[in-house]
Amino acid sequence: MERVILPDACLLAYYVLRKAAGLVDGLVVNAERMRANLVEGSLGLVFSQAVLLQLVSAGMTRDRAYRVVQRDARAAWEERRPLGAVLEEDPEVTLDAAALAQAFSLERALRHVPKFLDALKEVEG
Repeated sequence: MERVILPDACLLAYYVLRKAAGLVDGLVVNAERMRANLVEGSLGLVFSQAVLLQLVSAGMTRDRAYRVVQRDARAAWEERRPLGAVLEEDPEVTLDAAALAQAFSLERALRHVPKFLDALKEVEG
């Protein structure tokens, strides 16, 4: 089976990467709209993992942090309020303003994008 599976898997990976390169080539992106969708449209929910990691770093157990973030994310979605505002009002969230700002930093979240773009260019080759 390995004689068939490995070559087929490699061909599939190559095909998918070529298709991805084709999708990206010539793509027109409205950066401001994309930023608004990420930050405002998602109500900040895209940053929930970073918040969870900040809570764990601050000493909360992972299980407790998960439950707090899950509860606050659900409340933010149901109330259509930014997650940051819900977290600030939660007495269980002991993060200071700087730690919350770091968790909600779009620049931090996108810091590895240049590496991915470089790798995609190599595939396009």
